[in-house]
Amino acid sequence: MPRQGHDKSRAQGVRSYIDQLAQERPARLALIVFAGIIATATLLLSLPFAYSGPGGASIIDAFFTATSAVSVTGLSVVDTATAWTGFGHVVIMISMMIGGLGIMTFASILGRAVSHRIGLTQRLLAANETKSRLGEVGSLLTAVLVASLSIELFLTIALMPSFLSMGEPLLEAIWHSMFMAVSIFNNGGFVIVEGGIGPMVGDWLFCIPIIVGTIMGAIGFPVIRDVYHNWRRPRFLTLHSKLTITTYLLLWLGGIAAIFVFEWGNPNSLGGLNGDDKILAGILHGTTIRSSGINTIDLSGVSGSTLFVFNALMFVGGGSASTAGGIKVATFAVLVLAIMAEARGDRDIVAFNKRIPSSTLRLAISAAFLGATLVGVGTLLLLHTTDLPLETVLFEAISAFATCGLSLGITPGLPTAAKFVLIALMFTGRVGTMTLAAALAMRERQRQIRYTEESPIIG
Repeated sequence: MPRQGHDKSRAQGVRSYIDQLAQERPARLALIVFAGIIATATLLLSLPFAYSGPGGASIIDAFFTATSAVSVTGLSVVDTATAWTGFGHVVIMISMMIGGLGIMTFASILGRAVSHRIGLTQRLLAANETKSRLGEVGSLLTAVLVASLSIELFLTIALMPSFLSMGEPLLEAIWHSMFMAVSIFNNGGFVIVEGGIGPMVGDWLFCIPIIVGTIMGAIGFPVIRDVYHNWRRPRFLTLHSKLTITTYLLLWLGGIAAIFVFEWGNPNSLGGLNGDDKILAGILHGTTIRSSGINTIDLSGVSGSTLFVFNALMFVGGGSASTAGGIKVATFAVLVLAIMAEARGDRDIVAFNKRIPSSTLRLAISAAFLGATLVGVGTLLLLHTTDLPLETVLFEAISAFATCGLSLGITPGLPTAAKFVLIALMFTGRVGTMTLAAALAMRERQRQIRYTEESPIIG
């Protein structure tokens, strides 16, 4: 009996510590849980029956794949379609679903399903992860779950005819469609088709669901919910939704235009395709380069100009509280608006007749600077551990940080040290800027003494 009382007291102490950590440092607890999910996926992928080769996957390959799946990146050190068994594919798919929804969002949905309620700890963590107010967590979780399952079901049905046309049996076609649907919507980037989807470059029936699903996943759950409620009254959309939609649309069209300009006549990319296939491939890659990373052309053949554009677009990424990575389009929009306001001499940063507070600008600058620093350090380490050129290494580093998953084909042949660098970039890219922004927001304090103001020389 005393032993049971001791165990109960210890459990209560752990629960109390977790509750306190959730209230005071939610970002730190989210990071710990995120690492725990990756560790669990690594263990499962390390099992002998998860890998099709003899002896099972190496621990570094299992760790790399688990991190890539949970961070919804899509970079691979082995061929996803052939290296993993059905069990391994299920682990990768579930990891993408958890990572795409968000660790705390997924946990809150499970808690609600089991106990029919969401505890305060779960509300705090889910609110931090989804960038929502505490009172909105319940409705937002419902919207996240309904949107995710509905879109993934739609994508599964839309992709099935293409897999059936490849001669696959019905059950296999359903499974492959389901896996690809999860990968597309969660911007996971993993492809279960043996040999890749290059042969589908001109298949509109196959590529259009990829384009639509990528956009829906990358735009962000708060925007999806806001548009659902206010699509008939666009003026009632929140400033976040207006900024996200406008900036996403401009970057999307700009990316497509850049691909057409730089690659239309390139025989190593679009130049070898006919007119309709060129248009489809341009639209597809203008969509997926920012988030899902699914490609139908060999990126090693694109020009340096296109790689530069890809780097910039990957770094920006998708919407906040979405399945995409990067510094996020709202962050980029605030930085551009701040530059425009400074150039015009305006006192305030204004968008859609709303004034953006200076605290938001500070967070945007911090998130962008952190992202650039992570990419810079990661690139430097990759250059040190490999003999690859800067252009190639920089592209891989940005792709890992932005959880995009596009690759120039160097990832499988990287040394172990370089693989650990990409693992760190994928991990910090998925939680780094998010946790920094949350930490800064939580640490705002009021000074009792304010110092005199003086401006250094800028520029």
